[in-house]
Amino acid sequence: MAVEEIITMARAAKGAARAVASMSTERKNRLLLRVADELLQQRDFIRRENETDLASGRDKGLSAAMLDRLTLSDKVMDSMVNGLHEVAALADPVGEISEMNKRPNGLMVGRMRIPLGVIGMIYESRPNVTIDAAALCLKAGNAIILRGGSEAINSNLALAKIIQGALSAEEVDPAAVQVVSTTDRQAINTLLEQENYVDLIIPRGGEGLIRFVAENSRIPVLKHYKGVCHAFVDASADFDMAAAIIINSKAQRPGVCNALETLLVHADVAAEFLPFMAARFKEAGVELRGCPRTKAILPDCQAADDDDWPKEYLELILAVKVVAGLDEAMDHIAAHCSQHTETIITNDYGNAQRFIREVDSSSVMVNASTRFADGGQYGLGAEIGISTTKLHAYGPMGLKELTTRKFIVYGNGHIRN
Repeated sequence: MAVEEIITMARAAKGAARAVASMSTERKNRLLLRVADELLQQRDFIRRENETDLASGRDKGLSAAMLDRLTLSDKVMDSMVNGLHEVAALADPVGEISEMNKRPNGLMVGRMRIPLGVIGMIYESRPNVTIDAAALCLKAGNAIILRGGSEAINSNLALAKIIQGALSAEEVDPAAVQVVSTTDRQAINTLLEQENYVDLIIPRGGEGLIRFVAENSRIPVLKHYKGVCHAFVDASADFDMAAAIIINSKAQRPGVCNALETLLVHADVAAEFLPFMAARFKEAGVELRGCPRTKAILPDCQAADDDDWPKEYLELILAVKVVAGLDEAMDHIAAHCSQHTETIITNDYGNAQRFIREVDSSSVMVNASTRFADGGQYGLGAEIGISTTKLHAYGPMGLKELTTRKFIVYGNGHIRN
């Protein structure tokens, strides 16, 4: 049944995509605001369904990080509602014309921004992704098929019911946003085979899921495998600023992809900075895994091994390495990063500019927490995910990343000689 269900959904989505692509901005915004209103009115229903998933997750022994991602708290639901309003308020990229140039023969050639078509979204744990992804895809003129994890099935189906109700009320083809109702793993395999109907796959979840999707999809995949984010404390760094940024990056919410995983410290300040940080790490509950030079300064920390440098802990563990300077820090990042987010803490303008130019990650920061690597924080509205591939998007994906551009040509009886 999973195979037949997915094929039927994919065909229906392809049919709905054309109509969604031609919807006016006003109509799309009205639809998004209706979904937001329904979320507010049906909060108790959503909470009950989410609690069913949480109870099941606790019984199955899900980790604290997984349960955190699964929870639709009041704060998360408020964020979903706010995200819908933010997306509705954003400028509509569809139909935007740019780069109009007149050729020597008088032909006018330009580019128009258009929807991608049908998006397949495969994700784990976070049911708020159902709302965020649907909102962005609709505003960008796309249809979407959503396949959440089995651990969030009740939450996702509850949110699907609300979205479907809003679509029907606004006389929009319900196939524009569909949520896969089966938890059968075969559904994923079948969705990944629908290259005739689905234009892009976006996986969002653990590294295992994303690698499975990338290895089995016949459809282009936008992905990031993990978030191994680095902070480099330069010799000129302000210690108080560095402490605030590092603790926020690591401890505010350790189970997310933009949390800090490795701290690099300039050798000229390590002997003073690491003891300065030790009490702060202890207070925040952060366990350290240090290189030999770090252990010489902080003998109580656990020794790091080669597996620690490329590791995404997603918990209160931090790898720490003392480096000779900016060049060694950037070499280490190049060798071990996941091209997600890196930050430098420095008062040296030249070093800041070199770091920004030379570090190849989708977000590169100066004197800021890695936790800002987020579509909402960047002003994109609710994000559909973060891409560490470079075709066609790099970093948090908002509205424009859910569109592409086609060439448009105006002639006046032109023929080619």
